[in-house]
Amino acid sequence: MTVGITYDLRDDYLALGYDEEETAEFDRPATVEAIAGALTEIGHRPDRIGNGRQLVERLARGDTWDLVFNIAEGLHGVGREAQVPAILDLFGIPYTFSDPLVLSLTLNKAMTSQVVRSFGIHTADFAVVATPAGIETVNIPFPLFVKPVREGTGKGISPRSIVRTPEELATQCREILSRFRQPALVEQFLPGREFTVGLVGTADAARVVGVLEILLGPSAEGSVYSYRNKEECEERVTYRIATDRDAEAAAELALRAWRGLGCRDAGRVDVRLDGAGVATFMEVNPLAGLHPEHSDLPIICTGVGMSYWELIGEIIASATARPASAADASESLRIPDNRGRGRPAETRYS
Repeated sequence: MTVGITYDLRDDYLALGYDEEETAEFDRPATVEAIAGALTEIGHRPDRIGNGRQLVERLARGDTWDLVFNIAEGLHGVGREAQVPAILDLFGIPYTFSDPLVLSLTLNKAMTSQVVRSFGIHTADFAVVATPAGIETVNIPFPLFVKPVREGTGKGISPRSIVRTPEELATQCREILSRFRQPALVEQFLPGREFTVGLVGTADAARVVGVLEILLGPSAEGSVYSYRNKEECEERVTYRIATDRDAEAAAELALRAWRGLGCRDAGRVDVRLDGAGVATFMEVNPLAGLHPEHSDLPIICTGVGMSYWELIGEIIASATARPASAADASESLRIPDNRGRGRPAETRYS
């Protein structure tokens, strides 16, 4: 099977003048090399396509593939992660990972939490601050956590993200609005243990691979899994596979969210315990990083004895087992009947 690979290469954008943080979600050459090597190992013919614009150029020349292994994050727009899948849908080319609806939804953390609540899953109270005037309307008890509403890889997160006073809240919200040109997500701060849950598969075939606890080391900044801590995780962070009761609760929550949202093939769900020790949904990553040593999902797989090529093989198997009708975005969200379940929660858009 000929498998195209779509990706945004970090070095390409750095060469164009974008800075380290702006390109944080994009891939290193080693990641593309590893994916291509694993595809070859399991008997496929990899073809490195590149980013969305390069995909369009190849399609215009008449190129096609049996399957596209898509890890392209996109650069601009509220649906940037959905751009490559939407193009592939237009041309009827199957691909790995989630569809445009899921990728557009899950890029927006506030919208995702709102949908996840409809499944009866525990989330933190939150407010979305879209303008400086909206800061005054936030009515959630301190301490709070402030971050961009649609970024990943810890972008915009630092020790200053934890705010304890109205003045700190105003300062941090204004910084997010100015620096990232998008709303600030203000959440109830979750002080407990932090996990990221690795999953493979789609719908009822989805399963938890393992639960990784994130432990900040002595050299880590603050008490948050920040952009800097993620970038320098080898020196600042300790990861360990967790199997205790808290980890089991995180795994159960993650699987419910993954299936409910319609995520496909492989990814991660981030979970943290609240002040009462209750597992709380934070966000889902349906396009998880796949660097063999640096990215959380491969770290989880290594920790439970799954090799990198086995992970890639499971992703391919899940994608190729998908019936044609499953490519229809209207089938992505599996909305359950939650009458009488869930909990009252504070949600504000300002």
